[in-house]
Amino acid sequence: MFEYKNRLQYPVRIKNPNPAYAKIIISQLGGPDGELAASTRYLSQRFTMPYSRVVGILTDVGVEELGHVEMVSAILYQLTKNLSVEEIKKSGFDTYFVDHTAGIYPVAASGVPFRADYIGVKGDVFADLNEDLAADAAMMKAR
Repeated sequence: MFEYKNRLQYPVRIKNPNPAYAKIIISQLGGPDGELAASTRYLSQRFTMPYSRVVGILTDVGVEELGHVEMVSAILYQLTKNLSVEEIKKSGFDTYFVDHTAGIYPVAASGVPFRADYIGVKGDVFADLNEDLAADAAMMKAR
C-alpha cells in the first residue's frame, strides 16, 4: 500500500510556457529511459524478488519514481499551459497536440508512445538488477 500526500515533494512553478522545452522533456516522462518506465520496472520486479530486503528497496524506489512521474507531468503541464496555435506550430510540438492537445501523454521526444518493451522484467535476480543498473545509467546520461 502507498501513502499519497496531495502535494509535490518539490513544487513546480514555471511562469512562462515553452513548448520547445516540453518537446524535449516529454521523453523524461514516456521515453525508453523515462520515469514511467523506471517506476513500472521496479514495481513489477518486486513481485518475483526472493529477498525481502530487496523487495522493500524495489518498492521504495518504484514509488519514488512515481513521484518523479508526477513532477515531470507538472512541468509538462506548466510548459504547455495556455499556448496559442502559433506558439504550438512554431515550436514543432504541433504533432503531439494533434492527438493529445494539452493532455499529458507519455511519449518519447521522437513521438513514439510509451511501450512496455522499455522495461526489463525477467524474474531472475541478477538479470533484473542488471537491467535496473543499465536503465539508471542511461537515465543519468540523458540528464
